[in-house]
Amino acid sequence: MREEDFSDGITRAGGRAYIVGGWVRDEIRGAEPKDKDYVVTGVGEDSFESLFPAAHRVGRSFPVYRLRIDGETRDVAFARSEKKTGLGYRGFDVCFDRSISIREDLERRDTTINSMALEVGSRELIDPFGGARDIESRIIRATSERFRDDPVRALRAARQSAQFGYSIEPRTMKMMNECRGELEGEPSERIMQELSLALGVECPSVFFRALLDAGLLEVTFPQLYALVGVEHDLRQHPEGDAFAHTMLMTDRVAAVSSRPEVRFAALAHDIGKALVPARERPHYYDHERLGLAALAEWNRKMTLPKLWMRCAKFAIREHMRARTISRPGKIADFLTRLERNSIGTDGISAVMMADGGWVPSFLQFADLYYRAMNEITGNDIPTNLTGPERGRWLRAQRIEAVTRLR
Repeated sequence: MREEDFSDGITRAGGRAYIVGGWVRDEIRGAEPKDKDYVVTGVGEDSFESLFPAAHRVGRSFPVYRLRIDGETRDVAFARSEKKTGLGYRGFDVCFDRSISIREDLERRDTTINSMALEVGSRELIDPFGGARDIESRIIRATSERFRDDPVRALRAARQSAQFGYSIEPRTMKMMNECRGELEGEPSERIMQELSLALGVECPSVFFRALLDAGLLEVTFPQLYALVGVEHDLRQHPEGDAFAHTMLMTDRVAAVSSRPEVRFAALAHDIGKALVPARERPHYYDHERLGLAALAEWNRKMTLPKLWMRCAKFAIREHMRARTISRPGKIADFLTRLERNSIGTDGISAVMMADGGWVPSFLQFADLYYRAMNEITGNDIPTNLTGPERGRWLRAQRIEAVTRLR
């Protein structure tokens, strides 16, 4: 079914069809629009299902249908309004009868740039809250005072600031801060979703700095907040404290790696420094072990993807140690551990380069080292060796291969 046919059907039934949300925003921004979603007004469910019998309802608490339009499966929602009745994202009464206007539906959304609609038939822009103006001014602004009804909107505003490079206007920043109490009780899955999206932007640090400025970093990502004010030797890290260093590192890694697990490894690489006693700073002895404990606590509060955990553990343990390795045996052992870890040569090299500005030669030429080491296989082990002797022989031969490359 064509979009025009969909719109004409809704109009004949006495309603209106609108494109809403991110598609409209991106169209106005001049970016490639994605994920076209629709909202309809002025029709009931019975009429809609009669018009479009192939539509499949997926919404539980309010009507959302899946429908093939222009060759793609699209979401079609009924305009709705919401009234806050409790805490968090479940604390709402939802109204979705045919009297709800498109303006009422847009008013319940998070920020003005996401609170616009395009009427399908006339192509008229519906922009009651000034979203197009804020796009032009590069501003993130809450759509209304109801922004605070869902505390995760505070994280969305921070993420949108990072995603688009827009500044958050002061009143919205204040409303973000007012979400602090409810954020502490939000399901960790919702926080995790925003973290995942934030790590996908060009400069993830903008997200975390916005949360810090809004007074929310402590209740959302306490392991990062703990780095604020943790002193560094400014001769090595002129960017400032451990938090500033982590932000700079994460952005540097994001510039060379699109892999979220590697970006997270950069974000987590120094979290153990906050646990080092003040008297031992700024040397931070043993911060690797403490970092693993901090990561485990982060995972306990917010279940992290297993891939992220594997990569972060390796970065925490190894990013400092790898720079001190020079003996062939240590190099062979390190490369063996790295070969078994998901972070890969490209990932740990990105983290180390962002952290210290260089990587050892055995990482620069890791392919050459691996080729030499992997020429020796289990098939080459002498048949008279058994048990642990086989592993020791294989390791010795691989060390010898590394020695020949030094």
